Amino acid sequence: MTLESYLRNTANLAIIGESEKESIMRSITFMQQKLQGYFGNEITEQKLFGSYTRGTILPRYMDEHSDIDYMVVFRDGNYRPQTYLDKLRRFVESAYSRSDIQQSNPTIQLKLNHIYFELVPATRNFYSGLQIPDNSPNQGWMGTDPNGFNQTITAANQGNNNLIKPLVRVVKYWNAQAKYPYESYLLEQKIVNHGYYFTPKTLSAYFCEFMSNGLELSWGTPQWKQDKIERARTVVRQAKEYQKSGDELQATNRIKQIIPA
Repeated sequence: MTLESYLRNTANLAIIGESEKESIMRSITFMQQKLQGYFGNEITEQKLFGSYTRGTILPRYMDEHSDIDYMVVFRDGNYRPQTYLDKLRRFVESAYSRSDIQQSNPTIQLKLNHIYFELVPATRNFYSGLQIPDNSPNQGWMGTDPNGFNQTITAANQGNNNLIKPLVRVVKYWNAQAKYPYESYLLEQKIVNHGYYFTPKTLSAYFCEFMSNGLELSWGTPQWKQDKIERARTVVRQAKEYQKSGDELQATNRIKQIIPA
C-alpha cells in the first residue's frame, strides 16, 4: 500500500455512512417538530450548520468530539445569552428527559441515539444580523454567518482537485488522536487558508505540506501542544524521506504512528 492510497482510504472511512445520516435526519425532523411545538412563535428559524453541512464531520468512533450543530433563532433578542440557554435546557429536559443533557458553553449538548447535538441559541440584531453567544467570561453576543464558511471550503476544494475536504478529514483525525491541540473549526480554517501553490496534486503531498508548514508554533503555545505538533512534523519528515527513496511501505508505516488504521 502506498501512502497516497492509505490516506485516501482513511479519508473515505472518515465520511459518515448513509445509515448514520438517515438516523441524524430522523433525529433532526423529530427535534424540529418538538421545538416548534414547545416554543411556537417564540422562535423564527431553525438552522443546521457546521461541519456536518460541509461534509467534514468525522464519525464519532474517529472523533469523540464530533457533533451536529443546530441553531435555534429566538424572536425576542432583548436578553443575554444565558436566558436563551436556560430556555433550551428546559426544552430538552421536557422533550428528552431520558437523554444525556449538559451545558457546554455556549451551547446545550444533547445526546440522541449515540449522536451528539449542540443546540445554539441565536437572535437577530438590526445592525449585526444573526448573532450567537460568544465565549467570553461575561458571555455577550457576536455576529455570525453560520454557513458562510461552507462556500469558502467548497471553492477551495474545487480549486485544488477536490483534495481539501479529504485533507480536512484526515488532519482532523490526527487532531483527535493527538487529544485536540487545535479547535476543530479553527483547524479547518487553517487548512483552507494554507498555500499549496507548488504542491503536487495528491492527497499525500497536500497532507505532508500542511503538516510540515501549516501547524504553527506561536508564542505561548502550551508545551503539550508543542510536543504533539513537533512529533507530527518529525513523523511526516521521516515519511517524506522514505518516499524519496521509493519505500512507500515504510513511509506509510511512519504515518500510521500518528494516523492509525
